[in-house]
Amino acid sequence: MSKGPRDKRMTTDQVVAELRDGMTIGIGGWGPRRKPMALVRAILRSDLKDLTIVSWGGADVGLLARAGKIRKLVFAFVSLDSVPLEPNFQKARQEGTIPELVELDEGMFQTGLRAAAQRLPFLPMRAGLGSDVLVNQPWIKTVTSPYDDREELVAVPALDLDVALVHLNRADQHGNATYLGPDPYFDDLFAMAAERTYVSCEQVVDTAGLTVDTPVQRLLLSRMMVSGVVETPNGAHFTTCTPDYERDERFQRAYGAAAGGSDEDWAAFHDRFLAGDEAAYQAAVRQFGEEQA
Repeated sequence: MSKGPRDKRMTTDQVVAELRDGMTIGIGGWGPRRKPMALVRAILRSDLKDLTIVSWGGADVGLLARAGKIRKLVFAFVSLDSVPLEPNFQKARQEGTIPELVELDEGMFQTGLRAAAQRLPFLPMRAGLGSDVLVNQPWIKTVTSPYDDREELVAVPALDLDVALVHLNRADQHGNATYLGPDPYFDDLFAMAAERTYVSCEQVVDTAGLTVDTPVQRLLLSRMMVSGVVETPNGAHFTTCTPDYERDERFQRAYGAAAGGSDEDWAAFHDRFLAGDEAAYQAAVRQFGEEQA
C-alpha cells in the first residue's frame, strides 16, 4: 500500500549538510527580491568552499564573495537596486578575489537555464551577438542556422546545476510551493535545471491551503522538483518577500555602509548579525529595527 508523498521538511543546517565543496549552486530570486537568504547564511556558517554560484545576484553573491566561498560566478548582474552595485561584490571585483567570472546578458542567462531544464547542451538565440559578452567569453560559440545558412546565432551553453536554492511564500511538506508576490523570478527554471532543489518558505501549510487565497497558476514548484523544504519565517530578509514583507531598506543601508567601509566596519557588522545562527540573526534584526524606530 502506498504511503503517499513523503515529508521533505528539513532545517537550513540539514540542507547545507547535503552540499559539498566545488558544487554548482543556483540561487533563485532576483537581485534584492525573494532571495533564500536564510540558506545563504547557513552556507556562510559552514566550511563549504570552491563553489560555483549561478545567480541574478544580490546580497547572496555579495556575502558569499566576501566570505571567500566563490571559485566561479555565473551572473547577469549583482545589484541591490537602491544600491546599484552590490558593495561586497564590488570589493571582490576590484580586489580580484573571485577566481573565475562569467558575465552573461540577462536573456542569455535565462536561455542557459532553459537549456539545462530541457537537458540540452545549449539553445540558440540572438542576444549577445555584437556585444562584448562574446568578446569577454570567447569560449561561448556561435552556430549557423541549418534552415538559413546566412543567420548566425549564439549557442548559449546550458547552466547545469548540482543544487538550486529558492525561497517562496508558501509550501507544503511534500515540496509543492507557491509565490504570492508579483513575479516568479524564474525559480522554476532554477529547479528544473538542478539535480536537487531545496525550497525555503515563509510558512509550511497543508496542501489544500496552497490555493485557498491564490490561484492555482501561482503553484510554481511541484513536489517532483523538490528534495527538501525549510520553513524559515523572514528567511528572505533583507530582500523582499511580497506580500509578506518588503525590502528592509534601513538594514540594507547599514549593510551597504559596512560592506563599503573599512575592514573594521565589516567585522562589526558580521559580529553583530552573522556570527551566530539564524535565530541569533533574526533577534539582532529585530533589535536593529527597534533602535531605528
